[in-house]
Amino acid sequence: MSEPKEPGTAAKPPAAPEPVPAWQAILRGLGPRGLGLKIGAPVLALLISLGITMILLRITGADPVSSVQSMIDYGTTENSIVDTVNRATRYYLSAVAVAIGFRMALFNIGVDGQYRLAAMLAAALGGALTLPAPFGQILTILAAMLIGGLWASIAGILKVTRGISEVISTIMLNAIATGLVAYLLNDKRLADVRPGSNNVATPKIPESGRVDPLNGFLASIGIDLPGRMYGLLPLAIVVGIVFYIVINFSRFGFDLKVSGLSPSAAQSSGISAPKMIVATMVLSGATAGLIGMPELLGESYEYSLNFPAGLGFTGITIALLGRNHPVGIALAALLFAFLDQTSDVLQEVDVPKEIVGVMQGVIVLTVVIVYELVRRWEIRLQQHTVAAELATGRDLAREESAS
Repeated sequence: MSEPKEPGTAAKPPAAPEPVPAWQAILRGLGPRGLGLKIGAPVLALLISLGITMILLRITGADPVSSVQSMIDYGTTENSIVDTVNRATRYYLSAVAVAIGFRMALFNIGVDGQYRLAAMLAAALGGALTLPAPFGQILTILAAMLIGGLWASIAGILKVTRGISEVISTIMLNAIATGLVAYLLNDKRLADVRPGSNNVATPKIPESGRVDPLNGFLASIGIDLPGRMYGLLPLAIVVGIVFYIVINFSRFGFDLKVSGLSPSAAQSSGISAPKMIVATMVLSGATAGLIGMPELLGESYEYSLNFPAGLGFTGITIALLGRNHPVGIALAALLFAFLDQTSDVLQEVDVPKEIVGVMQGVIVLTVVIVYELVRRWEIRLQQHTVAAELATGRDLAREESAS
Protein backbone atom coordinates (compact mmCIF):
# COMPACT_ATOMS: atom_id res chain seq x y z
CA MET A 1 0.00 0.00 0.00
CA SER A 2 1.17 3.50 -0.75
CA GLU A 3 1.90 5.88 2.09
CA PRO A 4 -0.92 8.34 2.95
CA LYS A 5 -0.40 11.84 1.62
CA GLU A 6 -0.44 14.79 3.94
CA PRO A 7 -3.45 17.07 3.56
CA GLY A 8 -2.90 20.02 1.24
CA THR A 9 0.08 18.48 -0.56
CA ALA A 10 -0.14 17.90 -4.29
CA ALA A 11 1.22 14.83 -5.98
CA LYS A 12 4.59 15.39 -7.60
CA PRO A 13 4.50 15.11 -11.37
CA PRO A 14 6.60 12.33 -12.84
CA ALA A 15 10.12 13.38 -13.66
CA ALA A 16 10.74 14.14 -17.31
CA PRO A 17 13.04 11.67 -19.01
CA GLU A 18 16.58 12.89 -19.37
CA PRO A 19 17.51 13.81 -22.95
CA VAL A 20 19.63 11.22 -24.68
CA PRO A 21 22.91 12.60 -26.08
CA ALA A 22 23.37 12.33 -29.83
CA TRP A 23 26.26 9.89 -29.52
CA GLN A 24 24.15 7.54 -27.39
CA ALA A 25 21.35 7.68 -29.94
CA ILE A 26 23.83 6.73 -32.66
CA LEU A 27 25.13 3.86 -30.55
CA ARG A 28 21.58 2.60 -30.06
CA GLY A 29 21.13 2.46 -33.82
CA LEU A 30 24.45 0.62 -34.08
CA GLY A 31 23.70 -1.89 -31.37
CA PRO A 32 24.19 -5.62 -31.97
CA ARG A 33 20.89 -5.98 -33.79
CA GLY A 34 21.11 -2.72 -35.74
CA LEU A 35 24.72 -3.29 -36.75
CA GLY A 36 23.97 -6.85 -37.77
CA LEU A 37 21.14 -5.71 -40.04
CA LYS A 38 23.17 -2.91 -41.62
CA ILE A 39 26.15 -5.15 -42.38
CA GLY A 40 24.40 -8.48 -42.85
CA ALA A 41 21.86 -7.28 -45.43
CA PRO A 42 24.34 -6.15 -48.11
CA VAL A 43 26.68 -9.08 -47.44
CA LEU A 44 23.81 -11.55 -47.80
CA ALA A 45 22.61 -9.81 -50.97
CA LEU A 46 26.07 -9.93 -52.54
CA LEU A 47 26.50 -13.61 -51.68
CA ILE A 48 23.13 -14.46 -53.22
CA SER A 49 23.90 -12.41 -56.34
CA LEU A 50 27.31 -14.10 -56.63
CA GLY A 51 25.63 -17.51 -56.50
CA ILE A 52 23.11 -16.50 -59.18
CA THR A 53 25.91 -15.08 -61.35
CA MET A 54 27.90 -18.29 -61.13
CA ILE A 55 24.82 -20.22 -62.21
CA LEU A 56 24.42 -17.89 -65.19
CA LEU A 57 28.07 -18.37 -66.10
CA ARG A 58 27.60 -22.14 -65.98
CA ILE A 59 24.56 -21.85 -68.25
CA THR A 60 26.64 -19.96 -70.83
CA GLY A 61 29.10 -22.86 -70.84
CA ALA A 62 31.88 -21.12 -68.92
CA ASP A 63 33.64 -22.29 -65.79
CA PRO A 64 32.28 -19.91 -63.12
CA VAL A 65 35.18 -20.40 -60.72
CA SER A 66 37.88 -19.69 -63.29
CA SER A 67 35.90 -16.75 -64.71
CA VAL A 68 35.53 -15.08 -61.33
CA GLN A 69 39.17 -15.85 -60.50
CA SER A 70 40.29 -14.25 -63.77
CA MET A 71 38.32 -11.11 -62.93
CA ILE A 72 39.85 -10.95 -59.45
CA ASP A 73 43.39 -11.52 -60.73
CA TYR A 74 43.06 -8.84 -63.41
CA GLY A 75 41.19 -6.40 -61.19
CA THR A 76 43.80 -6.47 -58.42
CA THR A 77 46.76 -5.45 -60.59
CA GLU A 78 48.13 -1.96 -59.97
CA ASN A 79 46.97 -0.60 -63.33
CA SER A 80 43.46 -1.99 -62.81
CA ILE A 81 43.23 -0.59 -59.29
CA VAL A 82 44.04 2.91 -60.57
CA ASP A 83 41.48 2.65 -63.37
CA THR A 84 38.89 1.24 -60.97
CA VAL A 85 39.34 4.13 -58.53
CA ASN A 86 39.11 6.64 -61.38
CA ARG A 87 35.88 5.08 -62.64
CA ALA A 88 34.50 4.93 -59.10
CA THR A 89 35.22 8.65 -58.63
CA ARG A 90 32.90 9.55 -61.51
CA TYR A 91 30.30 6.98 -60.45
CA TYR A 92 30.37 8.30 -56.88
CA LEU A 93 29.71 11.90 -57.87
CA SER A 94 26.89 10.76 -60.15
CA ALA A 95 25.29 8.68 -57.40
CA VAL A 96 25.51 11.49 -54.83
CA ALA A 97 23.79 13.83 -57.29
CA VAL A 98 20.95 11.31 -57.61
CA ALA A 99 20.86 10.65 -53.85
CA ILE A 100 20.30 14.34 -53.09
CA GLY A 101 17.04 14.15 -55.03
CA PHE A 102 16.11 10.79 -53.51
CA ARG A 103 16.39 12.28 -50.02
CA MET A 104 13.42 14.48 -50.88
CA ALA A 105 11.57 11.81 -52.84
CA LEU A 106 12.60 13.47 -56.12
CA PHE A 107 13.70 11.22 -58.99
CA ASN A 108 16.29 13.24 -60.90
CA ILE A 109 16.75 11.14 -64.03
CA GLY A 110 18.28 14.16 -65.76
CA VAL A 111 21.71 13.81 -64.14
CA ASP A 112 23.10 12.44 -67.40
CA GLY A 113 22.09 15.47 -69.42
CA GLN A 114 23.06 17.89 -66.67
CA TYR A 115 26.64 16.65 -66.39
CA ARG A 116 27.23 16.37 -70.15
CA LEU A 117 25.96 19.88 -70.86
CA ALA A 118 27.91 21.26 -67.90
CA ALA A 119 31.11 19.47 -68.91
CA MET A 120 30.90 20.64 -72.53
CA LEU A 121 30.27 24.32 -71.72
CA ALA A 122 32.82 24.31 -68.88
CA ALA A 123 35.37 22.74 -71.23
CA ALA A 124 34.72 25.45 -73.82
CA LEU A 125 35.15 28.13 -71.15
CA GLY A 126 38.30 26.56 -69.72
CA GLY A 127 39.81 26.20 -73.19
CA ALA A 128 39.08 29.80 -74.12
CA LEU A 129 40.67 31.39 -71.03
CA THR A 130 44.19 31.23 -69.67
CA LEU A 131 44.27 32.03 -65.96
CA PRO A 132 46.96 31.32 -63.38
CA ALA A 133 46.43 28.34 -61.13
CA PRO A 134 44.26 27.75 -59.20
CA PHE A 135 41.88 30.32 -60.66
CA GLY A 136 41.50 28.47 -63.95
CA GLN A 137 40.54 25.21 -62.23
CA ILE A 138 38.18 26.94 -59.82
CA LEU A 139 36.46 28.86 -62.61
CA THR A 140 35.91 25.71 -64.68
CA ILE A 141 34.52 23.78 -61.71
CA LEU A 142 32.22 26.60 -60.61
CA ALA A 143 30.99 27.07 -64.17
CA ALA A 144 30.13 23.37 -64.41
CA MET A 145 28.25 23.48 -61.10
CA LEU A 146 26.38 26.61 -62.12
CA ILE A 147 25.34 25.17 -65.49
CA GLY A 148 24.29 21.85 -63.97
CA GLY A 149 22.30 23.59 -61.25
CA LEU A 150 20.54 25.95 -63.67
CA TRP A 151 19.64 23.11 -66.04
CA ALA A 152 18.21 21.03 -63.17
CA SER A 153 16.29 24.02 -61.80
CA ILE A 154 14.07 23.94 -64.89
CA ALA A 155 12.57 20.65 -63.73
CA GLY A 156 12.10 21.99 -60.20
CA ILE A 157 10.36 25.14 -61.39
CA LEU A 158 8.08 23.16 -63.71
CA LYS A 159 7.12 20.90 -60.79
CA VAL A 160 6.18 23.67 -58.36
CA THR A 161 4.52 25.98 -60.90
CA ARG A 162 2.81 23.53 -63.25
CA GLY A 163 2.78 20.29 -61.29
CA ILE A 164 4.84 18.47 -63.94
CA SER A 165 6.53 15.34 -62.62
CA GLU A 166 10.31 15.70 -62.41
CA VAL A 167 10.62 12.23 -63.94
CA ILE A 168 9.02 13.38 -67.20
CA SER A 169 10.66 16.80 -67.29
CA THR A 170 14.18 15.49 -66.59
CA ILE A 171 13.81 12.80 -69.26
CA MET A 172 12.83 15.46 -71.79
CA LEU A 173 15.63 17.75 -70.59
CA ASN A 174 18.09 14.89 -71.20
CA ALA A 175 17.01 14.81 -74.83
CA ILE A 176 17.26 18.59 -75.12
CA ALA A 177 20.72 18.58 -73.52
CA THR A 178 21.85 15.93 -75.99
CA GLY A 179 20.65 18.10 -78.87
CA LEU A 180 22.35 21.20 -77.45
CA VAL A 181 25.65 19.40 -76.99
CA ALA A 182 25.47 18.06 -80.57
CA TYR A 183 24.66 21.53 -81.87
CA LEU A 184 27.41 23.35 -79.96
CA LEU A 185 30.07 20.66 -80.45
CA ASN A 186 30.69 21.83 -83.98
CA ASP A 187 33.70 23.37 -85.70
CA LYS A 188 31.57 26.41 -86.55
CA ARG A 189 30.66 27.02 -82.90
CA LEU A 190 32.51 25.85 -79.79
CA ALA A 191 34.68 23.00 -81.10
CA ASP A 192 37.42 22.17 -83.60
CA VAL A 193 37.96 19.17 -85.85
CA ARG A 194 41.01 17.19 -84.76
CA PRO A 195 43.47 16.80 -87.65
CA GLY A 196 43.61 13.31 -89.13
CA SER A 197 40.34 12.15 -87.53
CA ASN A 198 36.61 12.71 -87.52
CA ASN A 199 36.63 13.62 -83.85
CA VAL A 200 35.36 17.05 -82.81
CA ALA A 201 36.47 18.59 -79.52
CA THR A 202 36.59 21.85 -77.62
CA PRO A 203 39.94 23.69 -77.45
CA LYS A 204 42.43 22.11 -75.06
CA ILE A 205 42.47 23.49 -71.54
CA PRO A 206 45.89 25.13 -70.95
CA GLU A 207 48.41 23.70 -68.51
CA SER A 208 47.56 26.30 -65.87
CA GLY A 209 43.93 25.16 -65.85
CA ARG A 210 44.57 21.45 -65.40
CA VAL A 211 44.60 19.39 -62.20
CA ASP A 212 47.70 17.31 -61.63
CA PRO A 213 47.23 13.61 -60.75
CA LEU A 214 47.66 12.38 -57.21
CA ASN A 215 50.70 10.31 -58.18
CA GLY A 216 53.17 12.95 -56.95
CA PHE A 217 51.56 13.16 -53.52
CA LEU A 218 51.23 9.39 -53.24
CA ALA A 219 54.87 8.91 -54.25
CA SER A 220 55.89 11.28 -51.44
CA ILE A 221 54.32 8.90 -48.91
CA GLY A 222 55.81 5.80 -50.51
CA ILE A 223 53.00 4.73 -52.86
CA ASP A 224 54.13 4.45 -56.48
CA LEU A 225 51.36 3.88 -59.01
CA PRO A 226 51.84 3.02 -62.70
CA GLY A 227 48.82 4.97 -63.91
CA ARG A 228 47.46 8.47 -63.42
CA MET A 229 45.02 8.73 -60.52
CA TYR A 230 42.54 11.59 -60.76
CA GLY A 231 43.65 14.66 -58.86
CA LEU A 232 40.01 15.49 -58.08
CA LEU A 233 39.50 12.30 -56.07
CA PRO A 234 39.69 14.37 -52.83
CA LEU A 235 36.91 16.58 -54.20
CA ALA A 236 34.62 13.55 -54.47
CA ILE A 237 35.45 12.63 -50.87
CA VAL A 238 34.67 16.17 -49.70
CA VAL A 239 31.36 16.11 -51.59
CA GLY A 240 30.39 12.90 -49.78
CA ILE A 241 31.30 14.32 -46.37
CA VAL A 242 29.43 17.58 -46.98
CA PHE A 243 26.41 15.63 -48.25
CA TYR A 244 26.32 13.49 -45.09
CA ILE A 245 26.70 16.46 -42.72
CA VAL A 246 24.16 18.67 -44.46
CA ILE A 247 21.53 15.96 -44.76
CA ASN A 248 21.85 14.63 -41.22
CA PHE A 249 23.03 17.54 -39.05
CA SER A 250 21.67 20.76 -40.56
CA ARG A 251 18.36 22.58 -40.58
CA PHE A 252 18.34 22.48 -44.37
CA GLY A 253 18.72 18.70 -44.34
CA PHE A 254 15.88 18.37 -41.85
CA ASP A 255 13.63 20.61 -43.92
CA LEU A 256 14.55 18.65 -47.04
CA LYS A 257 13.63 15.28 -45.52
CA VAL A 258 10.41 16.59 -43.95
CA SER A 259 9.33 18.14 -47.24
CA GLY A 260 9.95 14.87 -49.00
CA LEU A 261 8.04 12.79 -46.45
CA SER A 262 5.02 15.10 -46.22
CA PRO A 263 4.81 18.43 -48.08
CA SER A 264 1.60 19.32 -46.22
CA ALA A 265 3.19 18.71 -42.83
CA ALA A 266 6.22 20.73 -43.90
CA GLN A 267 3.98 23.60 -45.00
CA SER A 268 2.15 23.62 -41.68
CA SER A 269 5.51 23.75 -39.90
CA GLY A 270 6.55 26.85 -41.78
CA ILE A 271 8.71 25.07 -44.37
CA SER A 272 8.16 26.11 -47.97
CA ALA A 273 7.96 22.80 -49.83
CA PRO A 274 8.09 24.46 -53.30
CA LYS A 275 11.29 26.30 -52.36
CA MET A 276 12.80 23.08 -51.04
CA ILE A 277 11.95 21.27 -54.29
CA VAL A 278 13.70 23.89 -56.40
CA ALA A 279 16.66 24.08 -54.01
CA THR A 280 17.04 20.30 -54.00
CA MET A 281 17.00 20.10 -57.79
CA VAL A 282 19.56 22.90 -58.01
CA LEU A 283 21.88 21.14 -55.54
CA SER A 284 21.44 17.84 -57.36
CA GLY A 285 22.23 19.49 -60.68
CA ALA A 286 25.23 21.36 -59.27
CA THR A 287 26.65 18.08 -57.99
CA ALA A 288 25.94 16.52 -61.38
CA GLY A 289 28.05 19.26 -62.93
CA LEU A 290 31.05 17.87 -61.04
CA ILE A 291 30.80 14.41 -62.60
CA GLY A 292 32.80 15.28 -65.70
CA MET A 293 35.43 17.37 -63.93
CA PRO A 294 37.85 14.56 -62.93
CA GLU A 295 38.03 13.40 -66.56
CA LEU A 296 38.05 16.90 -68.07
CA LEU A 297 40.65 18.51 -65.80
CA GLY A 298 42.68 15.40 -65.05
CA GLU A 299 42.98 13.42 -68.26
CA SER A 300 41.28 14.54 -71.50
CA TYR A 301 41.49 18.36 -71.04
CA GLU A 302 38.74 18.69 -73.66
CA TYR A 303 35.17 17.67 -74.36
CA SER A 304 34.95 15.49 -77.45
CA LEU A 305 32.83 12.78 -78.98
CA ASN A 306 34.79 10.30 -76.85
CA PHE A 307 33.83 11.92 -73.53
CA PRO A 308 32.30 9.37 -71.10
CA ALA A 309 28.52 9.14 -71.45
CA GLY A 310 25.78 7.34 -69.54
CA LEU A 311 27.24 8.06 -66.11
CA GLY A 312 23.98 9.60 -64.89
CA PHE A 313 22.01 6.40 -65.34
CA THR A 314 24.77 4.38 -63.68
CA GLY A 315 24.55 6.79 -60.75
CA ILE A 316 20.86 5.97 -60.26
CA THR A 317 21.71 2.30 -59.88
CA ILE A 318 24.60 2.97 -57.52
CA ALA A 319 22.56 5.35 -55.36
CA LEU A 320 19.87 2.69 -54.96
CA LEU A 321 22.47 0.05 -54.22
CA GLY A 322 24.18 2.25 -51.63
CA ARG A 323 20.87 3.22 -50.01
CA ASN A 324 21.66 6.94 -50.47
CA HIS A 325 24.37 6.77 -47.80
CA PRO A 326 27.82 8.17 -48.67
CA VAL A 327 29.66 5.08 -47.42
CA GLY A 328 27.25 2.67 -49.10
CA ILE A 329 27.47 4.67 -52.33
CA ALA A 330 31.28 4.55 -52.20
CA LEU A 331 31.29 0.76 -51.84
CA ALA A 332 28.72 0.36 -54.60
CA ALA A 333 30.71 2.67 -56.89
CA LEU A 334 33.88 0.65 -56.31
CA LEU A 335 32.00 -2.61 -56.99
CA PHE A 336 30.51 -1.37 -60.27
CA ALA A 337 33.83 0.16 -61.32
CA PHE A 338 35.57 -3.15 -60.60
CA LEU A 339 33.03 -5.07 -62.69
CA ASP A 340 33.35 -2.62 -65.57
CA GLN A 341 37.13 -2.69 -65.40
CA THR A 342 37.34 -6.49 -65.44
CA SER A 343 34.70 -7.08 -68.12
CA ASP A 344 37.28 -7.19 -70.91
CA VAL A 345 39.23 -10.05 -69.36
CA LEU A 346 36.17 -12.33 -69.63
CA GLN A 347 36.65 -12.51 -73.38
CA GLU A 348 39.96 -14.25 -72.80
CA VAL A 349 38.08 -17.14 -71.14
CA ASP A 350 35.41 -17.23 -73.89
CA VAL A 351 32.77 -15.39 -71.86
CA PRO A 352 30.95 -12.47 -73.50
CA LYS A 353 31.71 -9.20 -71.69
CA GLU A 354 27.98 -8.37 -71.72
CA ILE A 355 27.59 -10.87 -68.88
CA VAL A 356 28.92 -8.10 -66.60
CA GLY A 357 25.79 -6.04 -67.32
CA VAL A 358 23.71 -9.06 -66.36
CA MET A 359 25.78 -9.41 -63.18
CA GLN A 360 25.18 -5.78 -62.26
CA GLY A 361 21.45 -6.14 -62.84
CA VAL A 362 21.34 -9.28 -60.70
CA ILE A 363 23.19 -7.51 -57.90
CA VAL A 364 20.76 -4.59 -57.92
CA LEU A 365 17.65 -6.79 -57.97
CA THR A 366 19.01 -9.04 -55.24
CA VAL A 367 19.99 -6.13 -53.02
CA VAL A 368 16.60 -4.44 -53.44
CA ILE A 369 14.75 -7.66 -52.54
CA VAL A 370 16.98 -8.43 -49.54
CA TYR A 371 16.76 -4.84 -48.26
CA GLU A 372 12.96 -4.96 -48.45
CA LEU A 373 12.81 -8.30 -46.60
CA VAL A 374 15.22 -7.02 -43.94
CA ARG A 375 13.21 -3.79 -43.60
CA ARG A 376 10.02 -5.76 -42.94
CA TRP A 377 11.84 -8.02 -40.49
CA GLU A 378 13.27 -4.98 -38.67
CA ILE A 379 9.80 -3.44 -38.38
CA ARG A 380 8.47 -6.67 -36.84
CA LEU A 381 11.38 -6.77 -34.38
CA GLN A 382 10.71 -3.15 -33.40
CA GLN A 383 7.02 -3.92 -32.89
CA HIS A 384 7.88 -6.88 -30.64
CA THR A 385 10.35 -4.71 -28.69
CA VAL A 386 7.78 -1.96 -28.15
CA ALA A 387 5.17 -4.51 -27.04
CA ALA A 388 7.63 -6.06 -24.58
CA GLU A 389 8.57 -2.63 -23.19
CA LEU A 390 4.91 -1.74 -22.67
CA ALA A 391 4.33 -5.03 -20.90
CA THR A 392 7.41 -4.90 -18.64
CA GLY A 393 7.97 -1.14 -18.32
CA ARG A 394 11.65 -1.58 -19.23
CA ASP A 395 13.65 0.16 -21.96
CA LEU A 396 14.91 -2.91 -23.80
CA ALA A 397 16.59 -0.87 -26.52
CA ARG A 398 18.68 1.00 -23.92
CA GLU A 399 19.59 -2.27 -22.20
CA GLU A 400 20.59 -3.87 -25.50
CA SER A 401 22.87 -0.96 -26.47
CA ALA A 402 24.38 -0.90 -22.97
CA SER A 403 25.22 -4.60 -23.16
